Amino acid sequence: MSAILLRGGIFALIWWALTEGRADSWGVGLLFIVLALGASLRLSPPGQTRLSPLGLLGFVGFFLVLSLRGGVQVAAMALRPRLTLAPAQVEIDLRLPPGPAARMLTATLSLLPGTLSVALEGDRLRLHALDGRLPIEHEVRAAERRIAHLFGVRL
Repeated sequence: MSAILLRGGIFALIWWALTEGRADSWGVGLLFIVLALGASLRLSPPGQTRLSPLGLLGFVGFFLVLSLRGGVQVAAMALRPRLTLAPAQVEIDLRLPPGPAARMLTATLSLLPGTLSVALEGDRLRLHALDGRLPIEHEVRAAERRIAHLFGVRL
């Protein structure tokens, strides 16, 4: 029951932030909150995963720094007089076990500027990158370590 309340509260908070607190949005918002809650419970049943509070704090800071740095990199690439991108698909064997931690890694990498998760097949991740000359595997490994710590997984 506490997982339902916690997740429902998180989805309600997200809805509130997305709608800038508008009271007239809650009619449709409740529908989407219930749908998100149902999907969340189906994809990750309660009790299956334990997150480390310290790992979560470290991950949030790590994600914010990477997002800012990635955004600056992509903006700098776009503002160059001549685009010198080298798009690439990169395949990386993950050390995270299949499940919630690996799915979170793929979602995290897709949210970072300059990368997009294309496929996760078993323990093999395929990414699209705006510039294959950047240290993509190094950054994937750093994110993988943070997520492993968050989920309490030993690599």
